[in-house]
Amino acid sequence: MEETFTKTVTAEDINMFADVSGDTNPVHLNEAFAASTAFGGRIAHGLLVASYLSTILGTKLPGPGSIYVSQSLNFRAPVHIGDSVVARARVGCMNDEKFRVTLECECSVNGETVLDGEAVVRIPSRAERAAKGA
Repeated sequence: MEETFTKTVTAEDINMFADVSGDTNPVHLNEAFAASTAFGGRIAHGLLVASYLSTILGTKLPGPGSIYVSQSLNFRAPVHIGDSVVARARVGCMNDEKFRVTLECECSVNGETVLDGEAVVRIPSRAERAAKGA
């Protein structure tokens, strides 16, 4: 089982993430500063990009009611304003007794991996789903 989510990163996304997270590193917010770095311009926060995986896990696979237990992340390449990020999560293994699913995660831009890792998610039990009418 696999799901994807695609999002084009905007300057507004980066600005809002900086506001919410408090991460005001000028490589994300100041074009003149960022242009002087190896990145050549503003880049998205790594955790903004990683949050696209959360979109999948909370809404698609496993979906509503699932809760993050852990996430490993490897940042492979920068994401720039205007890049379309394709986030992908694929079920790796399931532990039915503990209601846990391990998923292989990846974000890519134009086919290049910019982030990868592994997530462990708690899924609702059948009793929890039945109590909510799902």
